[in-house]
Amino acid sequence: MERIRDSAFAALSKRGFYGWWILGVAALGIFASGPGQSHTFSVFVKPISVDLGISPAEVASAYAVATMAAAFGLPLMGKLVDSFGPRRMTLVVSIALGFACLLFGAVPNVVLLGLGFAALRFLGQGSLMLNCANLVSQWFDRKRGFAMSLMALGFAASMAVHPPLGQALIDAFGWRTAWVVLGVLTWVILLPPVLILIHDKPEEKGLEPDGGDAGGTIQLGPKAVGAGVGLTLTEAMRTPTFYIVVVGMFSISMLVTVLHFYQVTIFTARGLDPAVAARVFPISAAVMVLTMPVVGQILDRVHTRFAFAMALCVQAASLVGATLVTDVVSASVYAAVFGFNNAWSITLFGYIFPRYFGRKHLGSIQGTGQTILVIGASVGPPVIGFAAELMGAYELPLRLAALYPLACAVVIALFLRTPAGLEPPRTGD
Repeated sequence: MERIRDSAFAALSKRGFYGWWILGVAALGIFASGPGQSHTFSVFVKPISVDLGISPAEVASAYAVATMAAAFGLPLMGKLVDSFGPRRMTLVVSIALGFACLLFGAVPNVVLLGLGFAALRFLGQGSLMLNCANLVSQWFDRKRGFAMSLMALGFAASMAVHPPLGQALIDAFGWRTAWVVLGVLTWVILLPPVLILIHDKPEEKGLEPDGGDAGGTIQLGPKAVGAGVGLTLTEAMRTPTFYIVVVGMFSISMLVTVLHFYQVTIFTARGLDPAVAARVFPISAAVMVLTMPVVGQILDRVHTRFAFAMALCVQAASLVGATLVTDVVSASVYAAVFGFNNAWSITLFGYIFPRYFGRKHLGSIQGTGQTILVIGASVGPPVIGFAAELMGAYELPLRLAALYPLACAVVIALFLRTPAGLEPPRTGD
């Protein structure tokens, strides 16, 4: 296999910088993480609740507890990525994710449902995304924002494909068989490119991030941050930057998850057909595709703290927009705003930690940061779900929730700075 990988590298490198092939595999990995993402679970909430005899809020609670439990394994995953490299860990995670899908289709009760949620969230939404973001962060520096935006096309494709695919499989075979199909597809899609195409870092192949020869110079822009540059996890956690970044990303993780998880539920409560509610996901995906390159260019050219604040304002608009849906037209407008929101959130996910803390110990920092973000993702759905049950509707809880990202945007715009000891940022603080 090593010989095959080296031959593939030699052949493909003749066509240009090999990092673009790494980026393609990472985007495919983000797409394959779909079975662990909230937009896929959205179409399964009702059939699972009916089959197991529990309420949608109880499904959300099992999902939340499981997601939170799974989050605490991500620091270990980050350390494993630092120790063994993202190639090996991506292979392990891909195999395990397929098996988790197969087993999820057989859960008989709410306890095992929670364990199934935990496995899917840890492997898909957590570990696979962490590994893919790590790969792209290692291979790109000055163009990292643009590269992350292209990687996020995989998430857009998953939003476009997995909810309607899941709904079609449920209608044809039932929700349990649907998960078997999703597991097999994960292996078919992801294992071949992971085995053949991935190399951990450009320096291993005599290259530098963004292209060029190791030991040489890159023609455009300032010097890239090297693989040996970066804060340790302990050093990062001693800076105010770490906590400002985490608080802002916590908002994005928590509230984007809420909108993904409850989209079908919110729309059907407002009189839309469940199939229509599922089919507006592709609108969000299409807008993501159109706006992610723009988001990437903004991140590469604009002060990061202002770009980050902009992302949080878009999130607030999405939360309010969800409360204004009354028909197919307004649902489509909301889906477009939410697509722009997703373009920001998924691109920032991979961009923000290497941007402020460097590449050297990136796995550990990403793992710890992502643990906090996944906790946010676990907290959001039950809080909004029970608030909606208490208030009788989703409108007021979502509008109140919109105040959180707005407050974060103000703090980030005023106070977020690059920690001392790192290379000066490309576009300022």
